[in-house]
Amino acid sequence: MQGVAGNDETALLVFLVLWVFGIYFIFAISRMGMATCWWRRLPCRTRLCLRLYLSIIAVILLCLVLFAYTLIFDPDVTDINLSDVQQLTPKPHELCVIVPFRDREPELAGYLSRESFEERNFAEFAPHIQQFLDNQNVKHVILAMNQTDQYRFNRASLINVGWLESDRIGCDYLVMHDVDLLPANPQIDYSFPQLGFVRHISSPEYHPKYNYTKFIGGILMLTMADYKAIDGMSNKYWGWGLEDDEFYLRIRDGNLNLTRVSNLTTDRTNSFRHIHGKERKRDYAVVTKTQREMKRKRDRISGLHNVHYVIAARRTLRFKDTPVRVVDVLLECDLSWTPYCVMPK
Repeated sequence: MQGVAGNDETALLVFLVLWVFGIYFIFAISRMGMATCWWRRLPCRTRLCLRLYLSIIAVILLCLVLFAYTLIFDPDVTDINLSDVQQLTPKPHELCVIVPFRDREPELAGYLSRESFEERNFAEFAPHIQQFLDNQNVKHVILAMNQTDQYRFNRASLINVGWLESDRIGCDYLVMHDVDLLPANPQIDYSFPQLGFVRHISSPEYHPKYNYTKFIGGILMLTMADYKAIDGMSNKYWGWGLEDDEFYLRIRDGNLNLTRVSNLTTDRTNSFRHIHGKERKRDYAVVTKTQREMKRKRDRISGLHNVHYVIAARRTLRFKDTPVRVVDVLLECDLSWTPYCVMPK
């Protein structure tokens, strides 16, 4: 910062000048009072101490006047000071809740009278998760990544696109969240997980359906920086299943610490509410044996850096006064690499 002093040497010189001036000023005043009887009656050491204290007070007063002058008449110094204060104020963490889903029907926003299954899910999910996060004072945005192309569902690619949207919004951590899984225990923590740590919220111990060692599906949280560092998720998983298991390997190979929610007062029957309906059908089809083997191999080719897509639309819908940012995504498929992105006839 350049103000009155400019640099350390100039500041020291100014201070010395002020000090000398203060000493001279006080000694001059004290000499004027030496003719008085009370001054003469004081011991010599006391008079020296008084002169020293008065000189210090004079220099402090002069410095305060000089500093006040710079703040009032030098706008550059004021601007820099305000900027420095803003930089010292930490930015609050912001969570992006990424919900991948597919709904081909236009009535998602309630445009038509017939209500879709996904809309019914969001009507329950969005207000619930907003209240849950508000109770934990977690600043958040709900992002619904809606796949609107003709290909099979690709959850992992939608999450990759969700990361890019979250980065555009300014979130510093994300949670990939199934729309049909609602946290029911307030002990379940959605706060910032810290760099280098991945928090599996719907851990096998408490998930109402899945329980195996490498399971990291349902609800998984990590920082934006860590997700980028391991290149996100594989883009080769068209149709349901296995993308989480491959992401588990990326977490392991990226030397991230996988932690799981534990020590809850509830169990797998009441830690979460699973609102998955029977009418919702998932695409588990794998077309050929070769493609089945390909889906089970570690993907070192694709990820966050090369997800191909087009944003068809961005809009905000409200479910019981809870805002949800819906992003309509057209994913692109390389048929020479993953021909099974198209459902066989």
